[in-house]
Amino acid sequence: MNTTSAPRSTCTLAVVSLCFGIAAWTVLPLIGAIVAVICGHLARREIRQTVSEPLGGDGFAVTGLVLGYAQLALSVLAIFAMVFFGAVVLGMLQHA
Repeated sequence: MNTTSAPRSTCTLAVVSLCFGIAAWTVLPLIGAIVAVICGHLARREIRQTVSEPLGGDGFAVTGLVLGYAQLALSVLAIFAMVFFGAVVLGMLQHA
């Protein structure tokens, strides 16, 4: 007896989150990360709340969230580093 079930449909927001998470590391650093995080959270909520026809794509959403949050964290660290080193250079120039 061969029982095959129909493939689950994948949540579109999860795919968008993954795509923008990848884009955040390649072409759209800040905007891609923000979109990946927002879409990832929306996708996970949609996947959890869908009861009648279960949606797939939770792994895509989680991957998009991880990529987005990691890019945001590195962006914040880079901004702090630029401000800090800028202040150090300005301080050195004023004392020279």
